[in-house]
Amino acid sequence: MVLSISGLSSQIALKLIDSTHDSQIETLANSGQHERAVEAFRDRIGSITSAEDLVKDYEVYSFVMKAFDLEDQIFGKAMIRKVLESDPDDKTSLVNRLTDDRFIDLNEALGFTAAGGEPVVPDFNDTAWQDSIVNQYYEQTLINSYSEENENVGVALEFRNAVDDIESWYDVLANEDLTDFFLTALGLPEEMAAIDVDKQVSLLSKSYDLDKLADPAERERLLTTYLAIADIQNPQATAVDSPALSMLQNSTSLTSSIIEITWDMTPVGVSTYSLNR
Repeated sequence: MVLSISGLSSQIALKLIDSTHDSQIETLANSGQHERAVEAFRDRIGSITSAEDLVKDYEVYSFVMKAFDLEDQIFGKAMIRKVLESDPDDKTSLVNRLTDDRFIDLNEALGFTAAGGEPVVPDFNDTAWQDSIVNQYYEQTLINSYSEENENVGVALEFRNAVDDIESWYDVLANEDLTDFFLTALGLPEEMAAIDVDKQVSLLSKSYDLDKLADPAERERLLTTYLAIADIQNPQATAVDSPALSMLQNSTSLTSSIIEITWDMTPVGVSTYSLNR
């Protein structure tokens, strides 16, 4: 069972998640449910040679979909098959017409179709490739579990996972969690959702220079700002008898490392927002 963060502020919850990350991954890996899922994936993925094969093997297919945070799309097998068979270099192909970048990541990772639309038979027996998908499955399972208890923390974790792949504001707008993150952290209004995407990109570019994300200290500053504002805009439920809160109260060293949190914030307007909804 993943550690509960119920009853904690988003700032403290994230600190606790960071300090227990490795043990939580180990807990997932040793749980019967996830152990069986990983075993089925490793045993059968190597025999899959096409997108059609993948969607026919429900256990392996659902494992891969969960690893890419596409569990809500599992039953759309026909569409997923077309996504996997799409030419990644053809801007008119289905995978490039979808606005959600999770589908692009799925297409690239499985590699059933080469540039030009030619079918490819990937080598899924590669241990390093399998490890990368299994690790992604564990990480996404943790994020989803924490997000169910604290939506703000879930968005913050998604930002951490995706920030290295951000090359433009179009990448941000293609990801709902990233969009929410930046709108909140930059104090931008919901009215932006009503304007043309190119104009949104122009406004975002004037509001923030994405090149600054190369600095780890800047990433942490954005995270701190986001969580502080998000907890005001979107307060999370608290629980008096929180196991995680008891853990903090019973550990002086952990408490001191978590509670001493300060930040400098430029005053921003608080508003309800969503660019992708």
